[in-house]
Order: sequence, then C-alpha cells, then structure tokens
Amino acid sequence: MTHPYRSVLYIPGSKERALEKAKTLPVDAIIFDLEDAVAVDEKKNARHTLAAALTAGGYGDRAQIVRINALDTDWGHADVAVIAPTGPQAVLLPKVNSAADIKALSALLDAHPACADTKIWAMMESPLGILNALEIAQAPRMGGFILGTNDLAKDLNTRFRADREPLLTSLQMCLLAARAAGIVCVDGVYNAFKDAEGLAAECAQGRDMGMDGKTLIHPAQVDVCNTAFSPSEAEIDLARRQIDAFEAAEAEGLGIAVVDGKIVENLHVETARKTLAMANAIANAAE
Repeated sequence: MTHPYRSVLYIPGSKERALEKAKTLPVDAIIFDLEDAVAVDEKKNARHTLAAALTAGGYGDRAQIVRINALDTDWGHADVAVIAPTGPQAVLLPKVNSAADIKALSALLDAHPACADTKIWAMMESPLGILNALEIAQAPRMGGFILGTNDLAKDLNTRFRADREPLLTSLQMCLLAARAAGIVCVDGVYNAFKDAEGLAAECAQGRDMGMDGKTLIHPAQVDVCNTAFSPSEAEIDLARRQIDAFEAAEAEGLGIAVVDGKIVENLHVETARKTLAMANAIANAAE
C-alpha cells in the first residue's frame, strides 16, 4: 500500500460547504457520500454538486472515493452516469452481497473511458456479503473494503458492546479476505463522535486486528484516528534497528539476529520494512 488510509471521512455530496472544508482537513481519504448522507429529494442535485466539486479538484493527496447508491435503487445508475465522466479515483458500492454486484458496477464503468483506472470499493455490511468476502475481494477493479458496522449489527441483531465481540468474526473474515486479495480494509465508524476516549479504544482494537484505518463521521475524530493508525516513534526506531541488525547478521553469513533480547528473522524484517514504508507514506502525504 503506497497511500495511508488511517482516517477516511464521510462527506455529504450535497453540501458545498462541507465539500470545500474537506480540502483543508488532515484526512488520508474522503468518502463523498451520495447514499445515506443525502435525503431522497436531494439525490439529483447532490450528484451534480459533487461532479462539479470533483472536476474543480483541490483535494490534494487525499484519496477520493465516491459512494453511490446501490444499483438496484432508483438512483444508483444515475449516480454512475453523472459521476463517471469526472474519472473518479474510486467508487464505493453499498450493500455488496457477492462478486456479481461488483461485476455489474465494473461493466458500467467500462463504458466510460474516463474510468479506465477507477477502482471499486465495497461496503461490507450484510451477512451474505461477509460470507462472500473472498470472492468480492477478488472481483474486477477491487481496491478496498469499508466495514459498514452499523448496518451489519442491525442485520445480525447484535447488542452494543464496547469490545465489539459480537462483530469480531465478521470483521476478521473481511480482513482475511482483504489480505488474501491484497486490498485495503478500513474499519467501521464510531458513532459517539464526542467520545474521544471510546474512539481511541476502538481504533486501538482495529489497529491491533490489522485494519488499515477507520471511517469517520465527524472532523473531530480525525486526529485520534491518525495517531492510532500511525507507527509510533518507538515502533519506527525498533524497525530500523531490526533491519540494521539483520543486515549485519546476513553480512556475516547468519540467518537471524537479536534485538532487545528477541530473535529477528526475515519475517520480522519484512514487517519492519512495512512499518517504515507506512511512516514514509504518512510523511509524504503531510507535505
């Protein structure tokens, strides 16, 4: 992954002020939302407002993802028709249940030359989608998963728990599929946007699981997420020392090294290099 996805903020595609403000926020990625964040009577205006904003640009190195309405709704196909000529970096499809849903969107994008490089991201938010995670991850144009934990919890009839134990199987199945296919996997939202402590705890859980970042519903959540999903100074220092020690051991014909009293093998060096690559990507994005 050459671009960080620590903080992925939803922005309503219908709100010009919000679209403008997003250009100044220290987020890694923006989901320009035409689905849940837009009222039914605003759907038509929203897609044209967003198309104009995307054409004007100004979002810098922030990854840009457009969430359209599902293709089986009254608005999905029109969303594609208006947004596709702008050549979006990525289109996020909600309520994905199988690879067939991704293939249907891919076929629509194929009809637009401007979308030759457009990736597809999938909202993983239904029981059937979770069970089909691997085939979805391997579908054409796939770039990443976004976990729709609110919808998933509703469909599973789970009760809220701070440790999210009722959702862990679903989260891990998506993460396994994403890693097997080599795509990004971003955790779901934290609804209590004023609860920084709770957000930090859920970010730490997602980071420990292996998630690439977290989706956000409010700019106040950005700094917490960026901190949680960034390598710490201690992790960066350890990564450098592991690489140096292993390379020195290799120069002596050895296959392992020791750092801080712990064995360092090639697999640890691979992880260390990923840590440094992520730190560099974050630094480059901030410039």
